[in-house]
Amino acid sequence: MIYSYIKPQKKNIFTQEMQLLSTFFIITIAMLFLTYAFLLYKDYSYTKQKLEKQEEKKKIERSIETLKVKISKIEERQQFSEKIYTKNSVLKDSIRNLFDLIPARITLSKAELLKDGLILYGITPNKDTYNFMLYAPLHAIFHRTYSSFYPAQNGWLHFVSTNYIDDEEEFGDEK
Repeated sequence: MIYSYIKPQKKNIFTQEMQLLSTFFIITIAMLFLTYAFLLYKDYSYTKQKLEKQEEKKKIERSIETLKVKISKIEERQQFSEKIYTKNSVLKDSIRNLFDLIPARITLSKAELLKDGLILYGITPNKDTYNFMLYAPLHAIFHRTYSSFYPAQNGWLHFVSTNYIDDEEEFGDEK
């Protein structure tokens, strides 16, 4: 007995709906794997970049330290040069003041600057001119002043004036 008027067809598990559904599942799983692979690659890439940046940071920090050392040396040299410039300015002013101190009637032939003193060589018309015009100002500036005279051929006197400033420590010890 046959209940159907049509010829039975073979049924397949993979119907069109199932094929479409499995295609979508395969595509979705492939997309998930591709996304996972892409994320793994990006993670590796970022880790590599991070390590490179850390190395670069260390190099920059070392160069900064080197530059700091160089800057400190340059600052020391600048302070040293400023100190020398100041000393030279003071010495220049002192020499200018010394030559302003010499009266017109007395002629200097040589001046020697010592660390703690001054030696003057020159010619003067007489001892009184020297004593009133040069000895008094020198004696006011220096702690010890010594003068010696010897005659010149023209009747004037050659002189050697040796002047010293005593250290402040020596005065502190004597008191």
